Amino acid sequence: MPKGTKYGSLNDETILVKDFDESYQNPGGDIIEKTSGLTTNNDFHCHSLSKEVKNTNIQAKKVLLISLYLCTFFMVIEVIGGYLAQSLSVVSDAAHLLTDIAAMLISLFSIYLASRPKSQKMSFGWHRAEVLGAFGSVILIWIVTFVLVYFAIQRIVTKEYEVDGVIMSITAAIGVVVNIIMGLVLYLGGHAHSHLGGSSHSHEPSAKADSEHGHSHGEKKESGNINIRATLIHVIGDLIQSIGVLIGGLVIWYNPDWAIIDSICTLLSSVIVLFTTFYITKDAVMILLEGIPNMIDYKTVLSNLASIEGVRKVHDLRIWSLAMDKIAISVHLEIDEPTDAQETLRSASILLKSKFHAIDTTIQIERFQPNTSDCERCVTP
Repeated sequence: MPKGTKYGSLNDETILVKDFDESYQNPGGDIIEKTSGLTTNNDFHCHSLSKEVKNTNIQAKKVLLISLYLCTFFMVIEVIGGYLAQSLSVVSDAAHLLTDIAAMLISLFSIYLASRPKSQKMSFGWHRAEVLGAFGSVILIWIVTFVLVYFAIQRIVTKEYEVDGVIMSITAAIGVVVNIIMGLVLYLGGHAHSHLGGSSHSHEPSAKADSEHGHSHGEKKESGNINIRATLIHVIGDLIQSIGVLIGGLVIWYNPDWAIIDSICTLLSSVIVLFTTFYITKDAVMILLEGIPNMIDYKTVLSNLASIEGVRKVHDLRIWSLAMDKIAISVHLEIDEPTDAQETLRSASILLKSKFHAIDTTIQIERFQPNTSDCERCVTP
């Protein structure tokens, strides 16, 4: 009877181990049931990382809700202040706050979707909803920014200015304070969020490249939830705009004939807002294009896997993000004939999860074949 293959599950991952000596026959064709020999020590438990993800989502919800309340409160103040002062820059700041509110609502909804369980149609779950939410919020602020630029240019051309510098300055000053508070809430909340999964401990013997004492930190680790990052960037843009509006209001307060500064402040703040949203857009696009996460170095993962005892070759290494802080890795490992496939599998799994914080891994173990050097799919990029 020909040699068979084994399939099994380990810590939310699907694992294929080739060339086992034992053979089996499954008349029903369901080979997934044959999972013996693919278990690991319970110290490296499959639910530990999912609990961390759940905790970070709870933290993100709290931070976003607090920011949402603050943002809504101040937006009402700015609408009233902008109307009384006849200030386009104050109204534009209120419009940006409205997009911030929409962005936070989108973020909260996307976090809810991301927490939904996997299904047969959505086998990876709904993690990408988080990315789409952040991307959508950035598009909203771009649309509003271009509209405000249009009105600012129109005012400059028609020279229609009637701005109350006193009300404009007071409203902008309140805006600076509120945006600083919101920024601190988001930064501190997001910073705590990133540390929930920033390190991991394992009492299992790991790969040679991992730390011998069982403690490891992720490579190039960055702060996590992309929606908190997106909202923080919105707030930074609003803070910059509020400072500009405050300066412009003080100048107009001092000399009402310089009311054109109101429109100039709107144009400058729009440029700054577009610039601050560039990087979050870049990250979101890279995730949607299955690019390698910024916090992971491809060659580092490759060399760590290659250093596992008995591994002769590493190929088909793929690293991508389900969301900003949710890394997935798949890889093929070729091992020597006497090397224990199960031990190699276990070492690679612990390495990828403890050192590189991958929440979803697929590892295929193969016996080393020298003739694979000519295979295009086996070539490392």
